[in-house]
Amino acid sequence: MADPQSFFERIAVFEPFNQHFLQDLGALQIGLGAVLLLAGLIPTVDALTVALVGVGIGGALHAISHIIGIDLGGRPAIDIPVFGGLAVVLLVAGAMRWRRQG
Repeated sequence: MADPQSFFERIAVFEPFNQHFLQDLGALQIGLGAVLLLAGLIPTVDALTVALVGVGIGGALHAISHIIGIDLGGRPAIDIPVFGGLAVVLLVAGAMRWRRQG
């Protein structure tokens, strides 16, 4: 997500280069990684909480990806608030559930 051009040149060497796609893919992968890290490092938290927080992290990064690539396509006036709002809802729900388990 941080350097899509470098990722494209070294790993994802399929044409054409699409910065927007690679940034979104990075956000997704970070969200999946967050789910796995939370599940492994904090086994006392239930699966739904881990999923809400991990997907919320990925969603927040997806919104950031659209802010960074605001000129790369999509519908920024709609996409950014919707993706950002969804991330907030997921993160708040995950945090509330986590607090109840603590």
